[in-house]
Amino acid sequence: MISPNLRYMESHEWARQEGDIATIGISDYAQSEIQDIVYVELPEVGTELTQKTEFGVIESVKAAFDLYAPVSGEVIEVNESLLDAPEQVNESPYDEGWFLKIRMTDPSELDALLDADGYQAHIEAEHA
Repeated sequence: MISPNLRYMESHEWARQEGDIATIGISDYAQSEIQDIVYVELPEVGTELTQKTEFGVIESVKAAFDLYAPVSGEVIEVNESLLDAPEQVNESPYDEGWFLKIRMTDPSELDALLDADGYQAHIEAEHA
């Protein structure tokens, strides 16, 4: 499932805009590819992130994957529940499985991300 209300990176992170705040997670497609998520490493509140730079790591029973910031800004909240229950990313990637919230320094950066149709085309091209 690809949510039409989100913007996506080619590396499968998503951003949901609410004013100047962006909530960040990974797509349903990505969590299904990663499968059994056992650990999530996230930055601390107050960390400044730059678009397309690494902000954390997600680990499954098979491998670890870097996470990249869809937008620049300051981390204002992290999803602490993932520390004890990282499987929430598998169970609910767009709701309970979000990673962090960023106060964006430049909301126009969202325009550089893929919309739902563009993301669907990207996934299909990866498997072509």
